Amino acid sequence: MVGRRAGVDPRAVGSGNPGATNVARSLGWRAGLFTLAGDVAKGAFAPLLCEALGLDVAVATYAGIAAVLGHLFPIFAHFQGGKGVATAFGVILALAPPVAVAAVAVFAVTANATRYVSVGSMSAAAVLPFALYLFDSPWEVVRMGIVIGAAILWRHRENLARLMQHTEPTF
Repeated sequence: MVGRRAGVDPRAVGSGNPGATNVARSLGWRAGLFTLAGDVAKGAFAPLLCEALGLDVAVATYAGIAAVLGHLFPIFAHFQGGKGVATAFGVILALAPPVAVAAVAVFAVTANATRYVSVGSMSAAAVLPFALYLFDSPWEVVRMGIVIGAAILWRHRENLARLMQHTEPTF
């Protein structure tokens, strides 16, 4: 949506990914931040709505998984979505705020140390289920963290290949 307003399709420029990192690289940091905020809000909305409706935490986790999968494979974009990191962050922010803070810390330290956003994203996704467990989250939330973390890692498989070939762009 941000790209459309600027007359640019982020799926046709840069890495071809509609996520905040590519939008920031292609359209500027303000557009990237706006994209990031929208993706986080999208992820937080689903479980927060479930909570507002008084639904069980298990239903909220399914809603969170659906939000991330909908971001990864959007019907209206021919199933070509983003990597799911910001949307997953929104889900975790809604269901386990302390874990969201820990995930951001892992992301920030790793991305800053390596200069690769993808390494920060993969690191945060990899530690997500463990952090949820260590922060004593309900089992439904831990299982959701496993699913979301695995989906994010799977979507980063091309980034991992570029990292091994030393062709991954830094940020």
